[in-house]
Amino acid sequence: MDRRPSPGTAAGGGAAAVVAALIAIMFMGSTLLTPLYVLYQKKLGFSQVTLTLIYASYVVGNLAALLLFGRLSDLVGRRRVALAAIGLAGVGTLLFLLAGGTGWLFWARATSGLAIGLASGAAAAWLVDLGAADGRDSSRASLVATSANMIGLAAGALVGGVLARYAPAPLRLPFIIYLVALAAIAPLIWRTRETVVAAAGHGAMSLRPRLGVPADVRLPFLAPAATAFGTFGLLGFYGALIPSVLAADLGVTSSAVGGAVVTELCAVAAIAVVATRRLASRTAMVGGLVLLVPAAWLLVAAQALASMPILVAGTALSGVASALGYRGGLQRASELAPADRRGEVVSSYFVVCYAGNSLPVIGVGLVSRAAGPIAASSAFGATITAFALAALLVAFRSRSSDRGPMDVEQGRRAAQRRVRGASRAG
Repeated sequence: MDRRPSPGTAAGGGAAAVVAALIAIMFMGSTLLTPLYVLYQKKLGFSQVTLTLIYASYVVGNLAALLLFGRLSDLVGRRRVALAAIGLAGVGTLLFLLAGGTGWLFWARATSGLAIGLASGAAAAWLVDLGAADGRDSSRASLVATSANMIGLAAGALVGGVLARYAPAPLRLPFIIYLVALAAIAPLIWRTRETVVAAAGHGAMSLRPRLGVPADVRLPFLAPAATAFGTFGLLGFYGALIPSVLAADLGVTSSAVGGAVVTELCAVAAIAVVATRRLASRTAMVGGLVLLVPAAWLLVAAQALASMPILVAGTALSGVASALGYRGGLQRASELAPADRRGEVVSSYFVVCYAGNSLPVIGVGLVSRAAGPIAASSAFGATITAFALAALLVAFRSRSSDRGPMDVEQGRRAAQRRVRGASRAG
């Protein structure tokens, strides 16, 4: 495949900044809806279980993008896929604006999930391409992508919450503003340097899902996979249920407060990603797992005791745990993967992420209907604890045997550097 950049478009650091802005704006659409769920419940009269299913439809869109179109930007180019994602995000936003019933919300949320899934994959690869063209390694691209992701999530929750509380037409104005943001980024993406020349015959590409983990790394892969499930389970709880928890258990009905709690989580995570960037992948992953357990139980305690200070503290801890777990687990999965199957392994990792983002939330909704919200949250905390402990067990048991292809390559390069250093010293 030809990876020569196309001429006549924005390049250099400006191109990377535009792509990072695309990631932030797309993920802003993910949490823009979070403070509005309670308003939709009041307007349309659906149950807590229905709310969790609406949230899960977003994950269905994410999975469709990952399984069916994950390789599309390698074939037709990053820019085309990014622009298509912006268009889909606009369609999803219009569906929210026109929503006259619960069914509209399912379609709107699934469409936005598909758009965000398309954009995140293409944009992350685009950042790596741009960095390689400028002589930078992929770790910087991962840092930029993760930080932009968290900044966008924080901004969406904050904007949605403030507008829902203080602005007129709270179920319309946030989406109108989001459409303006999409319209603003589209021409900038159009002018950004393409890094992939479309492959011949891409029209006949197969949409068959391609996932898998090689047999020799399956055991060590379980640790980042379990980390991903637990971490994204916690993020999903905040994204879908925090406004309802605030209203039902803490007596706080302000949409602005609900948005602020999610903003705190994502802002702390963004800061933690940058602050811990020098930590090795295993260290970050284990640190995230250790913090995940108290973070989940602080959330349960905040509900049981109706305590906002405990919720604030638990949210901050959840932000740090999420940052360490997500970044460490993703990097570890990439390190374990053979170079020729890295895309499959990383895609498998993201499938686990999205499963964790939706299944525990649906479980909370079902248990809440049968046994009450505190029992449901306690079951959620127990689930997160079980996955964290299982991941820690696998991580420590496989410590001496999970040196993946990336580890071997890094060791070889380190040895070569030591030899060259000794030669110069001699």
